[in-house]
Amino acid sequence: MVTPDVLDIVITKNLSIPVHLTSCSGLSSHHLPVLIDTLCRSSFHNPRDSPDFSRTDWASFQTQLEELIPFDSELHNEMAIDTCVENFSDAVLKALAACTPKRRPRDDPRPPIPAGSQDAIRLKNRLRRHWQITRDPALKADVNRLQRLVTRRLNDWRNDQWSATLESIHSDDQSLWRMTKRVMKVPTLSPPWSTQGVSLSQTLRKPKPLPTIWRLNFNR
Repeated sequence: MVTPDVLDIVITKNLSIPVHLTSCSGLSSHHLPVLIDTLCRSSFHNPRDSPDFSRTDWASFQTQLEELIPFDSELHNEMAIDTCVENFSDAVLKALAACTPKRRPRDDPRPPIPAGSQDAIRLKNRLRRHWQITRDPALKADVNRLQRLVTRRLNDWRNDQWSATLESIHSDDQSLWRMTKRVMKVPTLSPPWSTQGVSLSQTLRKPKPLPTIWRLNFNR
């Protein structure tokens, strides 16, 4: 069982199945998300393996990318530039797919948030939208109080879930090994950008040296 994707925009035309739109107030956001529901469920019954980007081999990715990128310095017109950009994008996707292992979707769905906490979240969101319109200090105080209440309830619920997980671990099966592997797993970080021996970690400093980095890494 997997959850549907989150989309920024949806365009439908001449669909043979009905599409139902529902406004959702159960999320902690400044706007109201819209749930788009259709009668099509085939893509969720047999979910495909998804890439595990936390285990991407970035050294192998760079090597394969250098082999796949077509180097053509003869870019005299717009069509040649568009073709070069398309080939570069295809090379990046192929190298990433080759260096990223697959992982199976979760078989066990995550436990839902308790109904009382969901009601508090809906009330907090409704009051916050009202406060954004009226700027009433009393409403702002109620929103802050509900935010503290929701945070406390969610923390207690997560602690209870973790305690139940620990109690379910046994040494006579694979559950203890799986939990130990999960806790001790070190995430694989993407290599930092560097130019002239200086690592770039700030987003605003990355666009300027980007052409130089590409030229040094991929120029032959």
